[in-house]
Amino acid sequence: MFTGIVAAVGRIESVRPLGGDADAGVRLTVGAGALGLDDVQLGDSIAIQGACMTVIEKTATTFDVDVSRESLNRTVGLGELGDVNLEKALRAHDRLGGHIVSGHVDGLGTVTRFAPVGESHELRILASRDIGRYLAYKGSVTVNGVSLTVNSVDDRADGCEFSINLIPHTVEVTTLKHLAAGKQVNLEIDLIARYVERMLSTSGDTPGTPR
Repeated sequence: MFTGIVAAVGRIESVRPLGGDADAGVRLTVGAGALGLDDVQLGDSIAIQGACMTVIEKTATTFDVDVSRESLNRTVGLGELGDVNLEKALRAHDRLGGHIVSGHVDGLGTVTRFAPVGESHELRILASRDIGRYLAYKGSVTVNGVSLTVNSVDDRADGCEFSINLIPHTVEVTTLKHLAAGKQVNLEIDLIARYVERMLSTSGDTPGTPR
């Protein structure tokens, strides 16, 4: 589990294919930046652009992860060189500064607007209707691994457009500063919303189900 509070911006330094066929994944070497690796062990989880990955090798300043083709097909920003948001897995005694994040990307969104508004930035993203059903005013959403608050939700024929207000600190310390209209982003819906939908969608008639 994660919190969506980015600990550091790192950089994918190399992308190496794990095989010769179209279904092969890749091995990434990630420069950890300001993310300390002293307490990171092989097998630990680190979220990269919001996607939970397993550390398989490490040095004092870098770590390696293997990314499957399935993960590459369902995310953006993991198959190319560039800056990435990093967060270590949540420990039981840590503060939950953002919200509960699983590190499992639910889908992609497309930025429709990223522009200054006063001292902040307005970020608008168009998501599919399947994602949009879980978004709510003042609810939580994870964008490229960053826990954010939804300011508005607009259900449209072509999907669901939602807006977020980004304070200067968030823009400065994450990769969100690189966004522009037309770019895709990784989205993860609020975990609580999943359970709410499940409870509302079942009839409660299953034998043994509490009423």
